[in-house]
Parts: sequence; structure tokens; C-alpha cells
Amino acid sequence: MNNQKVIISILGSAGGVAKSVFAILDKSVQDVNDPIYHFISQCNIHLIDLKQKDVAYYESMLPHLSHAITLHQFDLSNLKMFRQHLTRTKTTLVIDISWADTVEMLQCCDELGIPYINSALENTWVDENEELEGFTLLERYRIFQENRGRFTNMKAIIGSGMNPGVVQWMALEVMKQAPGEMPLGCYIIEHDNSFYIDQSIVQKRTIYTTWSPECFLDEAILNYPMFMKRNMPVFLYNDVYELAFKVSLGNKQFYGCLMPHEEVITLGKAYDMETGFIYRVNDVTTELLCANLSNADELWNWNHRVLDPAEAELEGEDLVGVLLVYKDKERFMYNVMSNQSVFAEFKTNATYFQVACGIYGAISTLLLDEIPKGIYFVDELLSQTDSGYGKYLSYYMKDFVTGENNGSDGLLLDRVSQCSNGGANV
Repeated sequence: MNNQKVIISILGSAGGVAKSVFAILDKSVQDVNDPIYHFISQCNIHLIDLKQKDVAYYESMLPHLSHAITLHQFDLSNLKMFRQHLTRTKTTLVIDISWADTVEMLQCCDELGIPYINSALENTWVDENEELEGFTLLERYRIFQENRGRFTNMKAIIGSGMNPGVVQWMALEVMKQAPGEMPLGCYIIEHDNSFYIDQSIVQKRTIYTTWSPECFLDEAILNYPMFMKRNMPVFLYNDVYELAFKVSLGNKQFYGCLMPHEEVITLGKAYDMETGFIYRVNDVTTELLCANLSNADELWNWNHRVLDPAEAELEGEDLVGVLLVYKDKERFMYNVMSNQSVFAEFKTNATYFQVACGIYGAISTLLLDEIPKGIYFVDELLSQTDSGYGKYLSYYMKDFVTGENNGSDGLLLDRVSQCSNGGANV
């Protein structure tokens, strides 16, 4: 963006991901070596939410940028109001971490030539259509793909968080180790054992996750297990928590469930390798889901809580990475962040901070890199442009672990077990 003054509009500013984005931006403006220090030190930030927080909340989140923030409260489905906001504020970058319709937000930004970032595909119509249960992610992806070609007047990075986002970069980094050898499979892997240190505060009939419980349940109980094979989606007609899949990362091993995810589709479409997302959450939530397979719909009516270290101290960590399977070996790359260390410096949980690192990578790319106009998933961004995405995200996300297994557990159906407490007792 050269020397243009950056005016940022953040959609969904009252949410959990936003807190972590704020934490990074507030660090950025204090660090002259930060890649985007020059831009952030002179920026204006407009914060939009349907249920807006008060100014004191944001001043505590952004103490070194409090002078730069302006609050707005309106419904992003009101596209006329959103367009007026973009025009009136002269917004130069939109960061969308809301539940607003992705295609509608892109349409508004494209009309004005405004760069756009989001962390996930969203579509309210899909979410509310009961006939699509089991396939909501695939339908959101289909609608996005049908519309993306209309947007030719902007730059956009779609699905830039931890996963999707940083994991595509990790997958391509591992593939570079043996450029002449195509993996048979590429699995996004995550083991998040974050939970309260004091478990006496745990309430009955409550789902605890480190990110949006509603979005988690959409993947965990509303959709079927899905993976990509020969560039096509394949569904298993089982409950997600009915099956468990083995993951080995050197001396680390766990069993997780197969869940639908954006990066599984994009990597599986781009490369002829089996792709899937194997995810294990904390044992309390895992056991609740396994115990309620026969009445999973009732879980929507339970209490839903995000594990927030500002409310009660958390232990554990979030491990996120990739496992690439070859004929006689496996290569892996992952990042681990502990809740206690992340909270000490950034006042958020590990999961949300990992997501924010991916968003920061996208922000830096759009501010610093001369990429052509276009709509990019992160793997497309990396393969089609000269983006420094990986360098940027690594400024705050450090200590990636790489390694190799001398042997392989095979493809997904070779590593499946019937789920007993999410694989805990397999």
C-alpha cells in the first residue's frame, strides 16, 4: 500500500479472535522492528459489531492505539449501511472476523476496491437451512466458488487464521523438503488439551472449547466426517465422534476425530493427495460428546463456554500442524503454544492467538507485498504470488517443530478406530 494511510475496519470486534488480533496490533505499534510498524503507528481503526463493547474494553485491549479507534454498532447484513461506512471512513483494509456473509462482504469491498481478509467462510443461509445438515461446509465452499470470479477489483485473502491459514503454509513448507516426491496424504492435525486448572468450576451440561462453541459444534455434530481423495470430497456416514484416527509425531501420539475444514478442501483440490483434518479437544468435552452420540442435537441447548484465561486460569496447550504421509515414512511440522505463556504476554488463550498470527500474516502481505488483484486461499497465495506470508506470521508464531517418522500408519482408513472417549482408550 506504499505510503497510503491505513484505515482498518475490523468486523466482529467484540469476539474472541478480535482480542488476539488487538494484542498483536498493540505489540506491533510498540516495536519498530515489526514488519508493519510504520503502517500501524499511523493507522485509524474502526471497530464494528452487532453487540458492541464499550470504549473502556477496547482501551484495555489496545492501550497504545486507543487514540486511533472508533466504535460502530450495526448489523453487517445491512449492506447499504456497510457500504456507507466504507465510503465515509475511507477504509483501506477490511479484516472480517465476524459471522457476516463472506460473499456479501466481498461484493461490497470489490465495488470500492478495498482489500479484504477473513478467517473462515460464512453464509447465514446455509447455517439456517436444515436440509443441508451434514454438508454445511461443502455448501459454503460451493457458493463461494460460484461467486469468487465476479470479484476482479480487489485483493482478498480467504481463510487466514491458524487452520485454515498457517497450516497451508506448513504443508507447502514440508512438501518443499522433497519437491520431487508427492505425498500420498496430508493431514491437518490438532491436539488442544487446554482446560481449567481448577476443575471445581466446571458446570454440568456445558460445552467448553477454546474458540466459538457454536462453530465447533457445527463441525463436531452437524457435519459428517469428510476428507478429500483424488480431488473430490468423500464423506463417512458416521457421527464425527464415533471414529478416532491415529496421529504420531515422533514421540507424541494421540487419537483425534475427522472433521470438515476449509483447508482440507483447498489442499485436496490443489494436489492429488488424500487430505483431512484430525482434531482432538480437551478430555472433558471429548467425553461429553462421546457420551451423547445418540442425542447430539441436545448439545445445542446446553450452555456453551469459551475457555477464557481472563476468567479462570488455564493449563495445557494447543498443538497445530501437518502430517504428510509417504510410502515408507511420514514428515511433520507443528507449532505448540501453552496457555500460560500466551496469556502472560498477550492476555488471550493459545488457540485464539495462533489464529491471530495467521491473520497478522495476511495483514502484512496486503500491506507490504505487491501481489496481483485476486481472491486467494492461503495455499493459492503461496503458490501463485511472491507473498512473504510465512516470514510475517513467524514474527509472532515461533518455535515450529519439524521431524520424520521412520515408517507410516498409512492413509486415513488404515489409522481408524472405533471411538472410545475420542480414542483416549484405544
